[in-house]
Amino acid sequence: MRRHRVALTVFGAAALAPLVIRDAYLLDSLVLILLWGALSAAWNVAGGYAGQVSLGHSAFFGLGAYSAALLGTRWGLSPWIGLLVGVLLSTAAGLALGYLANRLRGPYFALATIAFSQVLLIVASRWRGFTQGSEGIPVPFRPGLWTLGFADKTVWVYLVLVVATGLYLVQSYLERSRRGYQLAAVREDEDAAQAIGIPSRRLKVVAVAASAALTAVCGTLWAQYVGFVDPFYVFSVDLSVRFALGAIIGGLATAAGPFLGAFLITTLETYLRAAFGGVGAGLVGIYLIIYGCALIIVVRFVPQGLAGWLGALAARRS
Repeated sequence: MRRHRVALTVFGAAALAPLVIRDAYLLDSLVLILLWGALSAAWNVAGGYAGQVSLGHSAFFGLGAYSAALLGTRWGLSPWIGLLVGVLLSTAAGLALGYLANRLRGPYFALATIAFSQVLLIVASRWRGFTQGSEGIPVPFRPGLWTLGFADKTVWVYLVLVVATGLYLVQSYLERSRRGYQLAAVREDEDAAQAIGIPSRRLKVVAVAASAALTAVCGTLWAQYVGFVDPFYVFSVDLSVRFALGAIIGGLATAAGPFLGAFLITTLETYLRAAFGGVGAGLVGIYLIIYGCALIIVVRFVPQGLAGWLGALAARRS
């Protein structure tokens, strides 16, 4: 139970927050923190536990978002069906990408994932007859659980909290299970892992496919929550970097790390945008520079991530 106390604190506070907070802006920030945390956790399954660092995970996010948006606007189908289609497409894409890039390691695998996401971006932005191209797709609001149409942000908080808790449990399983130890062995030394009989290539492919499916689930929820899908955002490299940063800053291959990283990044970004977003025309975008410098400082002085730092701090006090 002790190893879950950070998660219990984070998720418990998130569950209680709607009971005392009525401000729509704060609830919106909470939904985004949980959603970005869940996305970083999904990335962590492949990038953290299996060592398959991907900078193209926005491809799976976009597949989930576009599946729900297109099925809903063109054929009036439920976003739950879109979610299922997005998961199937992303799993198939993850299996294909993981298999074809199986022998690639380090930056070469990352480059292959970037290329994949950019191919999808070009397809989505040029196929105007089906995806409406660069204009994007407005997702219609249809009230109800079956249509994932909730005007009350409190409902979104609890819905995303369920997904975030599920992602945390998946990571907790990988931290203590035999399969997780095998993935750690592959991540640390693939050749040695193969020498002792661990099916390293098959494990990496499965990890990438599972990570892709989980990312697609979050992509569908994001599309329904925001109400708009734009190819230049959902397939962007920036978005993939954001998923990775949340896990790296919070702590790679740790269950609570992605959520701590997402909390730091989202609150810092929101504060800097509000504080420096309205300054003079010559300083437009300065908040991004400050944001980048702050992230460099965190990575430089807390290389083990926030989860590792908090764990070491607790160990010294006990």
